[in-house]
Amino acid sequence: MSQIVETLINLGLGKPADLKRGDTAFTGKVLLGGGANADCLSTVATHCQSQGLELCRPASASGESAASLATIQAWQNSDEAPGDKLQALIFDGTGITDTRDLTLAYDFFKPALKALSTCGRIIILSRPHQQQSSPQAAACQRALEGLARSLAKESGKRGTTAQVITVEAGAEAALVGPLGFLLSYRSSYVNAQVFRVSAADIGEFDSKAPLAGKTALVTGASRGIGAAIATALARDGAKIIGLDVEPLKADLETLMSKLGGQALIADITADDTPAKVLEQAKAAGGLDIVVHNAGITRDKTLANMPQHWWDLTLDINLGAALRLNSVLLESDALNSGGRIVGVSSMNGIAGQRGQSNYAASKAGVIGYVEQMARSLKERNITINAVAPGFIETQMTAAIPLMTREVGRRLNSLSQGGQPEDVAETIAFFANPQAAGVTGNIIRVCGQSWLGA
Repeated sequence: MSQIVETLINLGLGKPADLKRGDTAFTGKVLLGGGANADCLSTVATHCQSQGLELCRPASASGESAASLATIQAWQNSDEAPGDKLQALIFDGTGITDTRDLTLAYDFFKPALKALSTCGRIIILSRPHQQQSSPQAAACQRALEGLARSLAKESGKRGTTAQVITVEAGAEAALVGPLGFLLSYRSSYVNAQVFRVSAADIGEFDSKAPLAGKTALVTGASRGIGAAIATALARDGAKIIGLDVEPLKADLETLMSKLGGQALIADITADDTPAKVLEQAKAAGGLDIVVHNAGITRDKTLANMPQHWWDLTLDINLGAALRLNSVLLESDALNSGGRIVGVSSMNGIAGQRGQSNYAASKAGVIGYVEQMARSLKERNITINAVAPGFIETQMTAAIPLMTREVGRRLNSLSQGGQPEDVAETIAFFANPQAAGVTGNIIRVCGQSWLGA
């Protein structure tokens, strides 16, 4: 352990939890409860049981919630009679419309939090607050988001994450995708996020190779986060077309050879690149997944920034992706059921001194995703984005040690993320079970202290 890490621990920041990642089996006991008129309990229970998770309910549950869970064993925890350890807490608040009923969430979580294992999961189900029929109901549903974010901060030091899945009425079946992602260790660095779910036709697919028969384009694929994205999508069965620039040709071709993919050497900003991609797409029978990962930084305060740094950063990080999407969509080269995923950044949400060009480009990704979601849904295409925080890459390895260690600690999990954390979230967006997830901006940042 470095002296800097020891110093931070001595200052009370503590040693970060060892996060479980990847395909480590998520097992253990799940406590399930809810308020009155909780509409998702049966869907959640069926999914958990299909995954071999042991379900239990609060012994104190009453009313409709207790009736819905009557066949599940009761669990209780107190100082006199401590309960068994829990791996996940799931509270269905979809039916709460009276502020007094928010006490049900307090009653559910208070005794259970002390029994939650390390690297546990807290998931709250809600309805979109802006779609509620009364101001009081809207207030109740939005309150659940504040609760989840606070629980994430209270539990993060133990590697536990807390999320909200907001489910539109009639979209209950579509919540299984984000629920499955969050009840896994592929979501370990995703914390305090809201997954918004609308109704969608999931269809049939091979759960062991959910992207089998799909073709994915990944830009900036040669190394770092891009290589991790390509690897995760290939693992799930996709055929990869990796795009990167000439200086990274050797790295890209080595990776594509390993993954059984195809290397496309091109400058993403060049005028002829969209045509090259379109040619590859048509030869492949159309693209099913497009991940816009290519990006650069050119950092200076705006007062000292050369214009060509501004122009280059905006063009690579934002303009090129928009032009490429336009060509693919206008040519119907993105198949029905397609997925578009943008890579934004926490700096696009919070801003950063010396990165006005980068922050503007990454905020632009968010605006584009949110605006395009509705029209693309009509074409059975989803569009989402990830916003990574401090991720351990070659770029961050060059940061001075003390600055790097502080950067790692500026989130509720008190550590940096890994490229695979970003890749797994993108693989989730690409999964057929995420068909109801569109227009989402999911931060992969451990609940960064900077930004909303």
